[in-house]
Amino acid sequence: MGEGSTGTPGGFGAGIQRPGSGASQAATGSSSALGAAAGRTAAGNFGSSKTQENTNDASNNTELVMSIPVEVQIVLGSTTMPVANLMNLGRGSVITLNKQIGDPIDIVVNGRIIARGEVIVLEDDSSRFGVSLTEVIDK
Repeated sequence: MGEGSTGTPGGFGAGIQRPGSGASQAATGSSSALGAAAGRTAAGNFGSSKTQENTNDASNNTELVMSIPVEVQIVLGSTTMPVANLMNLGRGSVITLNKQIGDPIDIVVNGRIIARGEVIVLEDDSSRFGVSLTEVIDK
């Protein structure tokens, strides 16, 4: 790596110059007329290019966030039982849940209830269930 380098190109620390390097002298205007002209050009476009860059960054960040997969769980109910009862469960065992027929079910995303709804049979595929939202939970 050269004297002014601080890491791999584009990596952590890219674009940071050490004192005494040619790039830092040009940025301070102590090197050449070319460096001074470059400084004026950058300063002259500072507002508009930064605003556009920030808008593009925000748009890219939004796209990244919107593509993050999250786990969605439909919770029909739950119960608590001692380990001994859990160990005795087998085929045909019945576990009683804390909800009754007709009670809304919880829609949970990453461990947090975000909505409630009711179980439905899909019209276009009667072999599958769905959930019709009846309530969206505010923060």
